[in-house]
Amino acid sequence: MKKNLETMRHSCSHVLAAAVLKLYPGAKLGIGPAIEEGFYYDFEFSKSINEEDFSKISDLMNQIIKEGLPFKKEEVSISEAKKLFKNQPYKLELISDLEKEGTKEVSVYKTGDFLDLCAGPHVKDTSQIGPFKLLSLAGAYWRGSEKNPMLTRIYGTCFPTQKELNAHLQNLKEAEERDHRLLGKRLELFSISEEVGGGLPIWHPKGAVIRQIIEDFWKKEHQARGYEYVYSPHIGSINLWKRSGHWDFYRENMYAPIVIENQKFLLKPMNCPFHVQIYKSKIRSYRNLPLRLCELGTVYRFERAGVLHGLVRVRGFTQDDAHIFCRPDQLEEEIVGVLDLALFMLSTFGFKDYEIDLSVRDPKNKEKYLGADKIWQKAEKALEEALKKKKLKFHRAEGEAIFYGPKIDIKLLDSLGRGWQGPTIQVDFNFPEKFNLTFINQKGEKEPVVMIHRTVLGSMERFIGTLIEQYAGAFPVWLAPVQAVVIPITDKQGKYGQEVAEKLKKEEIRAKLDDRDETTSAKIRDAELEKIPYMIVVGEKEVKAKNISVRQRGEKDLGKMTLERFLDKIKTEIENKSLS
Repeated sequence: MKKNLETMRHSCSHVLAAAVLKLYPGAKLGIGPAIEEGFYYDFEFSKSINEEDFSKISDLMNQIIKEGLPFKKEEVSISEAKKLFKNQPYKLELISDLEKEGTKEVSVYKTGDFLDLCAGPHVKDTSQIGPFKLLSLAGAYWRGSEKNPMLTRIYGTCFPTQKELNAHLQNLKEAEERDHRLLGKRLELFSISEEVGGGLPIWHPKGAVIRQIIEDFWKKEHQARGYEYVYSPHIGSINLWKRSGHWDFYRENMYAPIVIENQKFLLKPMNCPFHVQIYKSKIRSYRNLPLRLCELGTVYRFERAGVLHGLVRVRGFTQDDAHIFCRPDQLEEEIVGVLDLALFMLSTFGFKDYEIDLSVRDPKNKEKYLGADKIWQKAEKALEEALKKKKLKFHRAEGEAIFYGPKIDIKLLDSLGRGWQGPTIQVDFNFPEKFNLTFINQKGEKEPVVMIHRTVLGSMERFIGTLIEQYAGAFPVWLAPVQAVVIPITDKQGKYGQEVAEKLKKEEIRAKLDDRDETTSAKIRDAELEKIPYMIVVGEKEVKAKNISVRQRGEKDLGKMTLERFLDKIKTEIENKSLS
């Protein structure tokens, strides 16, 4: 986000807070930052509000903007700040925290008669704030903790021009129509039941078909590239997670221990410690390396209820996981191989655009990470060199590394230009050291092995959620859970329709017969709503000529053809994994 746009949005959040306080004098203020696509402000209201209240809030905001009120900054002492915000408990908490850190003075911004605790910056005056729109309401725990009160968060956005705002609102509308949570329910792909628990999706038959297709393709491509498939348990002894470092560095993301016969076990948040056990099950020679182990392993991580989001933010998910154990001299080549596989997988599923981050340590907080400086520098260099070798543009993201190693993060961009977390490649010299993973080198001596953690899709849940939104549920024919529906015009053609459907199934086409007592137009409309790629209509003429009439999704009439010709067409599209 450009700095001047961020500043304008931050200023707009202050105008929102000023308007809210005038309309609801007893409201308590939380925080109001600019975010990637707009801004928000958190409030505690004495009585609940809803989106119908946005019009009167917006009217008052527009009035404040037209007045051109200046944003005046003042530095005040901690004691003076406490007096200024004596009726604002959340601001007082922030001031007290600053005082504990040794801060003597804080900055406040005044806009008309509205005052806020803020570091800034802001635009010169309210007239410099462009067109805005209040978008939605949400609940948000104060400071992100479930132990704190739930506040009301008002989201909005702001742009320099009305044209830019309108374009953004159109994008939001299209994104809503592509929302995988709504499409997942409408197309009967998956569900999330409160009886089961939040963040634990259940795959319905149609969703399971898509998942199986992706998993089968994934396994085939991995086996072709020298990976060996393995399975690992869902729980492991707490001692395993202590040795791996997860218990010390990742505990807040793990579930509480399960006690069995006085022994503590943990639901696995990652698959890597189990793959380590396979590696160390016997002595390895330099001739045996690299060893590439892969698994579609389900893991469990604690996510707060407020951040759960359909399939893309869950508590139980299946990683398309793999771990490569290699010699140091093989490292760069192996990373390049993973990059090749990841980009091939993304393009196959229709993701042509992506952004790449090289996630490294925060140099100011090295205590958050395992391992010595020399190890980290070596790992970061290997990842960077592989990216350069592939001539891939990347952004160096400090502080975004995992606690045990740096990584490459590939964010895939969908048809609306939104970014989704996808492939991840991590180099790890720490795990081999912790678990004493070695190989016998050419001199007959033990040497530490190098370990690469990687996913090429991310997780099955998030990837399929992304796919649903990428295609708005209208999957390419090779991924569609139902590839063709056979529609007899009347009951008289029912027998022929059944024969056509059976022949399609025999040729491994996922077909169904729609012999409901409905009109042909109603059946076609329903097939369009189900986003089925092909509709095969059979009437009296088709029965007599022993052919079929074919319609393609999107109301495209392909006319009459023989069943054999249609089979050639659809099989070619499936084999080529056509995206059209």
